[in-house]
Amino acid sequence: MNQRSEGITALLLAYAQAEPPAGVRDVMRLSVLDWAACGMAGQAEAAFSNWAEGQRGTGVSSRFDGQTSEPAQAALVNGTLSHALDYDDTHFAHIGHPSVVVVSAALAMAQQCGAGMARMVDAALAGAEASVSVGLWLGRDHYEIGFHQTATAGAFGATVAAGRLMDLAPDRMRHALGLCATMASGLKGQFGTMGKPLNAGLAARTGVEAAMWAGRGMTSATDGLAGPWGFGETHHGAQGAVAFAWRMGDVSHKFHACCHGLHATLEAVRGVDLASADTLTVYTHPRWMSVCNQAAPDTGLGAKFSYAHVLAMTASGLDTGDVGAFTDACARNPALVAFRDRVKVLPDASLSEMQARVEVNGVAHTHDLDAAVPIDVRAARLRAKARGLVGSRADDIWQAIVQDDLYRFARLLIPQSVTQ
Repeated sequence: MNQRSEGITALLLAYAQAEPPAGVRDVMRLSVLDWAACGMAGQAEAAFSNWAEGQRGTGVSSRFDGQTSEPAQAALVNGTLSHALDYDDTHFAHIGHPSVVVVSAALAMAQQCGAGMARMVDAALAGAEASVSVGLWLGRDHYEIGFHQTATAGAFGATVAAGRLMDLAPDRMRHALGLCATMASGLKGQFGTMGKPLNAGLAARTGVEAAMWAGRGMTSATDGLAGPWGFGETHHGAQGAVAFAWRMGDVSHKFHACCHGLHATLEAVRGVDLASADTLTVYTHPRWMSVCNQAAPDTGLGAKFSYAHVLAMTASGLDTGDVGAFTDACARNPALVAFRDRVKVLPDASLSEMQARVEVNGVAHTHDLDAAVPIDVRAARLRAKARGLVGSRADDIWQAIVQDDLYRFARLLIPQSVTQ
């Protein structure tokens, strides 16, 4: 086995055993809150709740719909529901949503193993770091060819999170990663449909299954990631060197209920009068052109991937932070459809994936999502966002997280209609 092929697998094994630094753990707790609020709100979406209703099972792992089931199925349901609104966190180092996959897997396995909240948070953090590392190792070609990093790289993160909670020995964790390599999947072609959140759910389920199978003695290729005919080689992976580092402190949380590729643009025009604008030109990193530049979406889900439509919503006074604003009727609103014609979107390779420049009647407005956000500011905005999604339960969920009360945390995820 060459040095490169050993590198990524050894790195993931290191995350499975590492003690996280306090500052990054604080950010991960906020991501757990964000995940919970997004999942609870996602469960209320009729189409997704109807789907979840058909995923019945037995077991101890909690689900956003109030049912319990065995860990893999719970991870599938929670991963899908928490990504239903596309409102969960993103890590731009590899363009993926880490928490939606790894927290879904970690909660399911923590309940199965009788672990507490602190262990669950650390496992989710290790998994998130693993998923970002795999995404970096795969590189941009993997994403550009059409693979959904949240699902592909995320599945390996879910495996690390689940395996850590199971206390898998390094040799069994290696086999778990190998088993994950033959299951991980997910395509960008599903963006704007219910298939995109399903990608996240499938990745969470894959991680749990891979860890549980390895725990029962199932073996795999020695290096399913970078060995011969491994995941990297067969999925357009660059397989570059990736160093051990804690990167979740740089995760970007969403404050608009749409694709994260649109957020720098929306932040750039905060407070700007768009209603009277004759022309709007958006300059964005070239990679976003194929992700969130749907020129004429006709569904609420599609509108979440459209520069033109979210700017039309902003010009009309609609709150892009309101998950209820992205409806099919909104996407087909004649006034908004007409406004979209004023918007031009152009690639600009001088911008990073976290930057945008918007020219409104010739005046430029810019924003960089990579600008540092103090932890207290981030916490205040996220707690306000969570309250907007689930009301006063958000404060109770936060207290359960900081007080290491996994039982209460899980109970608070259940819809009030089920508990009454």
